[in-house]
Amino acid sequence: MICVPIRVTSTYLANDNGRQDRLEIMNLEQFKASIAEEQAPPAGLSIPLAALWWDAKGEWARAHSMVDELESRDGMAVHAYLHRKEGSASNADYWYQRSGRSFYRPELDAERTALIEGLLAADRKA
Repeated sequence: MICVPIRVTSTYLANDNGRQDRLEIMNLEQFKASIAEEQAPPAGLSIPLAALWWDAKGEWARAHSMVDELESRDGMAVHAYLHRKEGSASNADYWYQRSGRSFYRPELDAERTALIEGLLAADRKA
């Protein structure tokens, strides 16, 4: 069996026998544990979640490059957070307006956590 990274677009994956198996969606604790334990984001994370994963690892530039041209509401919300973290409040406000969402929290860690929770919840509904 050859394992390759995949981009998950649903909560079901085809297995080797052609049947579908339900993909286990991670929760916040598992996401945080993967940051501490892994060298790369878990397979199947959305691009916005993978960007937040890299940001939590201290790789702001890598995270930003993932969402810089991502024209999705989730991508723009993560883009906003990254610019707020960078210290560019006006740029962050612009991206939050474009995303139609507000995850703003007084503390950056709380804002990142709110984004992660929101994106993980959306994955569970998909």
